[in-house]
Amino acid sequence: MKLKKRILFNLILVVMLLLIPLNTFAYSKYLIPGGENIGIQVNNKYITVVGFYEVDNKYIAKDAGFNVGDKILKINDQDIQSMNDMVSSINDSMNRSALDVLVLRKNKKYNINLNIFKDNDGVIKTGLYVKNQISGIGTLTYIDPSTNKFGALGHEIVEKATLEKVEIKNGTIFKSDITGINKSVDGTPGEKNAKFYSDDVYGNITLNKHSGIYGIYSGKLPNRNAIEVMDEEDVQVGKATIRTVIKDDTVEEFEIKILELDYSSDTKNILFEIVDERLLDYTGGVVAGMSGSPIIQNNKIVGAVNYVVVNKVNKGYGIFITNMLDGNEED
Repeated sequence: MKLKKRILFNLILVVMLLLIPLNTFAYSKYLIPGGENIGIQVNNKYITVVGFYEVDNKYIAKDAGFNVGDKILKINDQDIQSMNDMVSSINDSMNRSALDVLVLRKNKKYNINLNIFKDNDGVIKTGLYVKNQISGIGTLTYIDPSTNKFGALGHEIVEKATLEKVEIKNGTIFKSDITGINKSVDGTPGEKNAKFYSDDVYGNITLNKHSGIYGIYSGKLPNRNAIEVMDEEDVQVGKATIRTVIKDDTVEEFEIKILELDYSSDTKNILFEIVDERLLDYTGGVVAGMSGSPIIQNNKIVGAVNYVVVNKVNKGYGIFITNMLDGNEED
């Protein structure tokens, strides 16, 4: 009987261990804060129509029924996964009078018949401007030293022509140095200018979410200690700092004041103003390229800069770091 009771007790203990999570957090509680300026390059999952040009005094592609934002899936029944696929498929159509193009538009597929126009040199003109790669700059927010996962930007990468979130095939973050800043003025946000070193890769991008871009960091880890993640309910109105680069590749810390906290938003959780006179003199306020700059309070990471208040550029928004970390998971 005692043996049976002991076996039963052990079975109950095993079940309890299986049911009770060993770690109550979905992410690490200590992160290496970023602040480094990064170059960003992503390859879109699709070739996307971003505009039109005239052919023989006509907008032949627009007239055929193409829309900006259309994603090209096939040309003449050939799958299109790269610019090389598209060029090859079009060149193979020299003896045809039209291209049969399958596009994806707002989750629906459409077949479009595009008449072929050849110039005097025999080159086919489509009337389409297309793109499958996006480059830019931003700021690294954090690296998780236990997994080497990173997060950056604090918002998604969008296609400028359509303002739609990019569905990425792959991408990288890499070294870039700030060469100058176009200052922000009320009504017209400025931007960081940078030099790219795309061969000096820091990591691979695997996710593009509303809360930021994410991936695996493969570069040398910054020589600084990890700091604790602050739970969103512990963030306070008042003094804080942001870490960012305004010149070359030097990460500096600048004082801000947190004005309001919004727990209902997914991304615009922290309203702040820059109070550091040196940063204001140099940038005029929040500038493009500052997105992802970590927000620090009481030596804990609390969030990341992600938007500017356009009509009052000394103010900006940030996302709670906990919301950003929750986004670093596959859907």
